This record gives sequence, structure tokens and C-alpha cells, in this order.
Amino acid sequence: MGAAEVGSQERADSLVVCEVDPELKEKLRKFRFRKETTNGAIIMKVDKDRQLVVMEEEFQNISPEELRNELPERQPRFIVYSYKWVHEDGRVSYPLCFIFSSPVGCKPEQQMMYAGSKNRLVQTAELTKVFEIRTTDDLTEAWLQEKLSFFR
Repeated sequence: MGAAEVGSQERADSLVVCEVDPELKEKLRKFRFRKETTNGAIIMKVDKDRQLVVMEEEFQNISPEELRNELPERQPRFIVYSYKWVHEDGRVSYPLCFIFSSPVGCKPEQQMMYAGSKNRLVQTAELTKVFEIRTTDDLTEAWLQEKLSFFR
């Protein structure tokens, strides 16, 4: 185990890297292999006191616009979103997306804690489609399809 992995907290210029809650790790693993053919989402937040990324809420059959309405406007959140994408040629795919909602106007301390924990969470969830929004209004179906089109 390297020095960077020792302990539950790492600091680099006061950047706090939070661990991922073991229950959340299991939830993400199951979510990754879900069989549903509808959109699904897990919204996660940082538990500042425990310095853990934890699940806040899980949704089934939720559109990007409905998901946007579930996000706080002034607090960061992590989202893993399973999206049913019907392509122009009729093919259907189910990309698993990681979205970091980092709204303008968040407290700097909160912003740093989320930013410092993002990469660990992405690695834990084993995701490759990673996006960031700076205002919750950005989360629309058109925005998501535009971002996903780069992965074809």
C-alpha cells in the first residue's frame, strides 16, 4: 500500500479526499449491472463530518429534466445516471454517466471537498463518461446527448 493510500483522509494543499461509503460501493456495483430498461439515477453527497461520499437518493424511470429538479441549486452533488438513449438510427444503448454538479456560488470549502473526492468516486464506480455542470439548468436531455455523442 502506497503512502497516498494510508489513512482515510489525504491532504494536498488542504484538498480533502473523501472515501466512498462501503454501502455506496455495493449500491454502485449493483446499479452498474441493473437490468431495467428505463433511466435510473443515484445522487450522492459528501458527509462532511465522516468525510465519506454517501448515497443521498436513488431514482428509477427519471428523465434528465426530472433529475435536474432533484439537485440542490447551491450545493455540489455527484450523480451516476443510467440513460436510455434511442439513437437516430433506432439503436438503443444504456450509457452509464457520471455527472458532477458543481454550481457556481457553492461554499469554497464544500467545492474543494467534492472536487478532491471526484476522481476516487469515478474510479470506484468504474465510469468513463464523466461530465460536469456548473448550473443545474444545464442538465437537459439535449445536453446529455450532445456530451454522449463524443463517445461514439
